Amino acid sequence: MVKGANVGLASLSENVDAVIVSLGWASPTGEGDADVSVLLLDANGKVRDDADFYFYNHPVAPDGSVQLLGKVPVGEGSEDRIGFDLTAIPAEVDRIVVAASRYEGARFAELEDLRVTLADGSGEDLLRFAVDDPGAVSAFIFGELYRRGDDWKFRAVGQGYATGLAGLATDFGVDIDDDAEAETAAEAQAEAEAQAAAEAAEEGASTEAGSGSGSGAASGAGPATAATADTATATAVEHTPRPGQSEPPLPSAPPDALPALPAPRPAGDDGKPPKAAAARPRTARKKVTLPKAVKKSLAENDSWKGARLFPVSALKSDRDRETRATSVLLSVMAQVPEFGRRLTAAFGAPTGRMETFTEVSLPHGDTPRRPDGVIRVERAGKLWTALVETKTNGNPLRSEQVQAYMDIAARRGYETVITLSNDVALEGSPLVDVKIDGRRKHKVALRHLSWAEVAHQAQLLIRHEGVGNSAHAWLLQELLHYLQHDNSGCHGFQNMGAAWVPVRKGIEDETLCQGDPRALEVVESWERLVRQVSLGLGGELGQKVLPVQRARRGTDPGARRARMADELCAEGRLRAELRIEGAPGVLAVGADLRTGRLRTSVEIPAPEQGYPLTWAKRLVRRLAEAPADLHVETLVEEGAGPRGTLERLRPEPADLLPRSGARITGFRLTLFKGMGNGRGSAETGFIRSVDDAVQRFHGTVLTHLDPPAVRRSAAVEPAAGG
Repeated sequence: MVKGANVGLASLSENVDAVIVSLGWASPTGEGDADVSVLLLDANGKVRDDADFYFYNHPVAPDGSVQLLGKVPVGEGSEDRIGFDLTAIPAEVDRIVVAASRYEGARFAELEDLRVTLADGSGEDLLRFAVDDPGAVSAFIFGELYRRGDDWKFRAVGQGYATGLAGLATDFGVDIDDDAEAETAAEAQAEAEAQAAAEAAEEGASTEAGSGSGSGAASGAGPATAATADTATATAVEHTPRPGQSEPPLPSAPPDALPALPAPRPAGDDGKPPKAAAARPRTARKKVTLPKAVKKSLAENDSWKGARLFPVSALKSDRDRETRATSVLLSVMAQVPEFGRRLTAAFGAPTGRMETFTEVSLPHGDTPRRPDGVIRVERAGKLWTALVETKTNGNPLRSEQVQAYMDIAARRGYETVITLSNDVALEGSPLVDVKIDGRRKHKVALRHLSWAEVAHQAQLLIRHEGVGNSAHAWLLQELLHYLQHDNSGCHGFQNMGAAWVPVRKGIEDETLCQGDPRALEVVESWERLVRQVSLGLGGELGQKVLPVQRARRGTDPGARRARMADELCAEGRLRAELRIEGAPGVLAVGADLRTGRLRTSVEIPAPEQGYPLTWAKRLVRRLAEAPADLHVETLVEEGAGPRGTLERLRPEPADLLPRSGARITGFRLTLFKGMGNGRGSAETGFIRSVDDAVQRFHGTVLTHLDPPAVRRSAAVEPAAGG
């Protein structure tokens, strides 16, 4: 499409009740990014109220009509995807604006390959609008969906806003509250209250432990225990774990506990309680500070294990694991609407009543087929259906089996076949090859989920974003515990493949030649591993963690992997970069197969103001808790700067200053670690060593560094056209 053009969705596909709109871009440096936003407008071109504004602080509509699905790595950049259930859009909404915004003074002109694509319910791309010159603006409207009678149309807009996200939202009637001073004061107060609550809870627990089990102790502990339970119930769904913590604390109250009733507000002049003022949206990201949860066990000793809803002790075979894992996952999806929608919205499923089934039997020639599961979603009398094929442990998906399910789905009118395994799908490299009969009118989409993605989404919901009630949080926690258990078989990508050992030995012996197909297999496995590490870290942090590539126009994923395979043969190295939201720089990960070492590093820019000696002292002071073997290197405009280990630099930070007086541009921090040789994820395996290296670098180095400058409110930026 070209700017200003429009097209009716019904003319492009028969399956447009639910669509996926994707905004994409690439960054020459690998660090550029943007955030998507959506506004629902009435016939007057304004939002009905502030709740019609969807962005990172308000990502999902209660009715599921709009869902910000998050970012995924694609090609040389990333895409931010939005799911729309057009049948659920309220009738009074006339137009849907799809936009994106940048921050910290960044502009869209610094990004490349800006585009918007729209896909139907089967996953088929229907249209694409490429933006050639967005201009020096910090917010940009890519396109809009609008009604024409009973149909929906899409218009390629391509309009920029120099006033940023807040300015764009304000123009459409959103009342933005971005008082930076009020935000800072509120955060400080929240932190103080959280700390006071934690200290009070700890003091209460100590008092209870020392007061015995008499009636006086029991009566004195009641209020404290109740308060702790209420606090845990309210916050367990958003708890952010500390580095190395495997699980957040569970709600102290049982799943069916009733929530505490709010205190009644005084009545107004009319005798009715006054209405609470609606909170205005803030384009500054939310900061949640939670008190430390106090968890007291009633077990006699530490060897006792709590009873689990989904036990794994009886699993003896791969078939048992597949059956149990499918049933556990599908049942939780049906019982926790937020979770079920999160996993199916990206596949084009509408919002509605979901039912799930396992071990169904469907006719297929002389022998009925038994897919592992079926998902059915009903909305307004219409059904969206999907077949599910599951694999656990290292069992691969079989092409002939998936092909049979695709044929059954096409004949019976199913929309999607979902494959679920420990493997990670890569763009341009399908896990299974299937043939699509183009003569069939009904199209079936083939989609893949990895168990790592399932665990990632569960972590985001219960630890950071929150779910509807404590029972849902408890169910998700039980699911997460099951997936992470050693015996479940749902551990994610855990095998570098048969080519790993021959390639590693070929590099050691210098006998690996360019063009060897085994090198390409290793590169694909490396990319899968990096994506899984990103999912794991992002789930723990509750932040976006994405693998990035430096933008190169005209290259596709296959060409990029071929180039990396040639580099592997020539240099013996694998490289990747992770962009972590809130980190001061891109985390670089490298595996040197010649030396058997892993390298994790980050480059941080020099401050814009101050003196170099002050920078060096402050950096060393910030790294007081970092490992002593951390390598610190000064980056200068020309040549190499001073370097040394943190242990040596702590007493003399001035050693980081170049004696030549060259201008300092930044600092590079690096940790080295031994590389596992095995192709699996055992303690001595390569996969485990990479995951441990990334976790260690983030937990011991990145968390101690200053975050990037706080996102400035676009409302206070100077207006400049657009």
